[in-house]
Amino acid sequence: MNRRMKARMGTPKAMTATAHTLARIIYRMVTTQQPCDTAIFQKQEERRRNQKSARLHAQAGELGFQLVPINFVP
Repeated sequence: MNRRMKARMGTPKAMTATAHTLARIIYRMVTTQQPCDTAIFQKQEERRRNQKSARLHAQAGELGFQLVPINFVP
């Protein structure tokens, strides 16, 4: 998260925004007495990847290209 914010806002603002986010998470954990649910972050990351993929497919289509997934085998 911090890397994307840093690219958009610059380092000082990204650090402040990340600290603010962490403070809100900790405050909520303390006040509700519930552990942090990391599944939320995984869902957000998956949603971001899907949006990026859709945007790339749309841009490629506008330029007359077609994207084909690569089957990566290590």
